[in-house]
Amino acid sequence: MAHPYSKGLLRSAALALSTFCTGCSTAGLWLIHPAGPVAAMGLRSWVVTTGATLLVIGPATLLVMWAIWRYHRRIGGGAYVPGWNHSVALEATFWGAPLAIVIGLGFYTTNVSFLTDPSGPGVMAVGNNPDAAKPPVEIDVITTDWQWLFIYPGRHVALANQLVIPVHTPIRFRLTSAAVATDFFIPQLAGQIDVMPGMRTWQGLIANSTGSYQGFASDYDGPGFPWMRFETRVMSAEDYESWLTGMADAPAHLDDASFQKFAAPTINTKGTVLRFSGVQDGLFDHVVQNVMMGRIYETPSRMTRKKSSDIDGGKQPTNAAPSEQDQMQ
Repeated sequence: MAHPYSKGLLRSAALALSTFCTGCSTAGLWLIHPAGPVAAMGLRSWVVTTGATLLVIGPATLLVMWAIWRYHRRIGGGAYVPGWNHSVALEATFWGAPLAIVIGLGFYTTNVSFLTDPSGPGVMAVGNNPDAAKPPVEIDVITTDWQWLFIYPGRHVALANQLVIPVHTPIRFRLTSAAVATDFFIPQLAGQIDVMPGMRTWQGLIANSTGSYQGFASDYDGPGFPWMRFETRVMSAEDYESWLTGMADAPAHLDDASFQKFAAPTINTKGTVLRFSGVQDGLFDHVVQNVMMGRIYETPSRMTRKKSSDIDGGKQPTNAAPSEQDQMQ
């Protein structure tokens, strides 16, 4: 006969589960919807690591709960055996099973670390992936307070606050910051990687399908952190080439002088996209060098003590060079 306490517990658990699952949707859970091999390997690693952890924590938790119930003075009926103190079988199970799981998990995570190495993700070529044999697209990424700048050095064009890449093509990023440290993260395509001032980091990805994917700064880096996001648009190879051709006609140009204006602390709550052509050769390396030499972009005090929506109606307060605003959706 079930104890009345257990019946009440089961009813409460069932009610909580039904309430939690009502109207459930995984559409916004980007990590469980990978769209490329790097993100897929990250998800697989997370599942395996979580499962291995539960293999240890789950039985241990259940045994503790069983012992509490079994040897409870009024509820359980367990016998008190004061002379018992050792069991080789139990010791081997309690220590051997977790040790084997930890060793196996160590080998697995080491392999995954090499496969998802940002300097050259080996997972992109796993299974003789034909996409990995294509010439990579090189993109330089520079973060500011608080915008993203994506430079296509081979085509001398740049795009702010939006990333455009071709599908089924290796993408190789060089990343740096002109301001404070932050993190580059596209959950459905690539893992999180630090972006540091005066330093270069790398990341790579391949997108398996066209579409729009959310990217953002995943490390708090000041007042503009909430709006420091960017849309990642994945196009077919033909559409990507057409887009690059159109970018060459952008009226704004980008060199060191105009970059200094662009890099000034900026309010961009609307995610305004800016397009540049005629990008200066070596601008990425020039920014890295200038930061190493001490160039800084001071944040006006009014931007730190007032909400962004109260400052100039949320408009950009900088005097950046005129740029065409692209409202691509």
